[in-house]
Amino acid sequence: MIRGLRNNNPGNIRHDGVKWRGEVVPSQDKQFKQFETMPWGYRAMFHLINNYSRLHGCDTARKIISRWAPPQDNNHTEAYITAVCNDARVTSDGTITTTNRDVMVPIIAAMARVENGTPAVMADVNAGWELFIKYK
Repeated sequence: MIRGLRNNNPGNIRHDGVKWRGEVVPSQDKQFKQFETMPWGYRAMFHLINNYSRLHGCDTARKIISRWAPPQDNNHTEAYITAVCNDARVTSDGTITTTNRDVMVPIIAAMARVENGTPAVMADVNAGWELFIKYK
């Protein structure tokens, strides 16, 4: 099974010293976080990207993805940006509001597809959004 799906971590969030709601501790994966369910993994993605916007000014798909998968760590950042923008039907440099469900659910689903190579289960993405709203 694909690592991100096995770990209920569709964004492949690495260990970072932060304990997330729904996180399994200790993780059985030495590099990546594990979550109790896939919606908790999606909630972490929504929350982390919202933090990118609030704390670091990441307000476009290009800025968000360049922070998520930085070019210095990933030689496919531009392809990642293009894939997410095409799937989510957003422009790479248009302003994004990370608390707008209609914008963020498709973006997170597209990021999960890029991360895992398989389409996101939209029921899980939507459940993750609900957890994000409930536990900001």
